[in-house]
Amino acid sequence: MKSVAPTVPSPSRREPVVATSTAASTRLLATVLLAAGVCAVCVVTDSLMQGWADAHLLSANMVLWGLAVLAIVLLRGLTRALAHKLMVRLDAWSAQLAHRRAEQRLWEMVQNDPRMRRDLEVAMGRAAAKHTVMRHPENRILQRAAHWLRHRLGCMGGAWRGVSRRVQRRDAK
Repeated sequence: MKSVAPTVPSPSRREPVVATSTAASTRLLATVLLAAGVCAVCVVTDSLMQGWADAHLLSANMVLWGLAVLAIVLLRGLTRALAHKLMVRLDAWSAQLAHRRAEQRLWEMVQNDPRMRRDLEVAMGRAAAKHTVMRHPENRILQRAAHWLRHRLGCMGGAWRGVSRRVQRRDAK
């Protein structure tokens, strides 16, 4: 069995291809919706004119064609707007689904890799410290002072970590 490797477009061509594909999909969906609407109008009109159409075949055909053209004119804008909204919602749903799958894969990788787990714990600690700084104004002052010390006195790494630890310990109490 022969396997075919998918071709990946170059990074410079990737964006226009996606945009063109989305626009083409929206146009195609609008066309299908318009065709469905016009067919529905024609079927309803034909069923209403069934008894009259037998005696006046040419008139019935002209009325049917006239209503079909009128339906195309009236439904064109509606189907375009509906197709655009539908495509936007489908794209958002697809992106959300892809994001959830990526998070699930990342979480499985974090559970199996101790380095990634440690990095995640550090990032969560930073986020918690940032949240604590925002809750207590005095912590913000200490944070600014430690930031000033670090930049003015030549990146005093140990002093910076000490101040951060003191702030975290005080908030934990």
